[in-house]
Amino acid sequence: MDFLVGWIAIIPSYTTPLLLASLGLIICERSGVLNLGAEGMMAVGAMTGAMTVLSGGNPWLALAAGAAAAATLSLLFGIATVMNRADHTLAGLSIVAIGLGITGVLGRPYVQKTFPGIASLGDLFGIDRSTALGRILAVQDPITLAMPVVVALLWWWLMKSRSGLRLRAVGENPAAADVAGIDIQMTQLGAVLASGLLCGLAGAYLSIATSHVWVEGMIAARGWVAVALVIFARWNPARALVGALLFGSADALVPRLQAIGADFPVYLTMTMPYLLTLAVLVLSSIAGRASGEPSFLGRIYLRQDKH
Repeated sequence: MDFLVGWIAIIPSYTTPLLLASLGLIICERSGVLNLGAEGMMAVGAMTGAMTVLSGGNPWLALAAGAAAAATLSLLFGIATVMNRADHTLAGLSIVAIGLGITGVLGRPYVQKTFPGIASLGDLFGIDRSTALGRILAVQDPITLAMPVVVALLWWWLMKSRSGLRLRAVGENPAAADVAGIDIQMTQLGAVLASGLLCGLAGAYLSIATSHVWVEGMIAARGWVAVALVIFARWNPARALVGALLFGSADALVPRLQAIGADFPVYLTMTMPYLLTLAVLVLSSIAGRASGEPSFLGRIYLRQDKH
């Protein structure tokens, strides 16, 4: 029972960064811009958040700083893909390389320096930890608590609001959207910036709310897992919540098994989230475009083109 309660208690902290990043990618890719740069954006967000706290800022300011830094990096991606029509795949991979390179250089003086993070609900409200429910709730933070609301609001905006419909129209048929008077470039650029903000927030959450330390390489391919999670979710925020819980649960299993001293193949078990990722990619390739992929995803729109 203690093992189960402990495992359930830490699942949200493993789920939240994956969910935040995948929501950002969903917004971006719904506009037709393929974004493979999540890994680099998350790394920049994590490093900037840690640097902000270690420089005297409070954790909430650090979250905002991490999101803003990643949004700045995503602006570079947006200028390349939206404004200059660069290949989306190559631009995304370049953003990963740039983000990891920046963090490797600028973040080196801050490596392994611990700092105070976001207070848990138990610290904020004095939740009694004597019961199983109390133990689970006490270790959560306000961000994990807000995630279901964020998912619901984003789903409603994408599926029910006029501006969400315009965004989806750009990703499905930019020529028709252009004729309807929608500014294609501004819509896509706004979506790219939103993805940068959420990916940066995901990275900052990892360093500030979960680890309380900056370590080079701490994103550990979570950005790529988020890419697969978007495909798993069929570009739907509600499905992304389910997928993030599945991936997060698998990721959270390893530290719990280690905590109880279980005799198990650690390195093999640590591959579980990535095996799930590979499975999702294989299944999606078999499913083809019926998987819910936006029709114009990754393609370059030229106004004079006839589609």
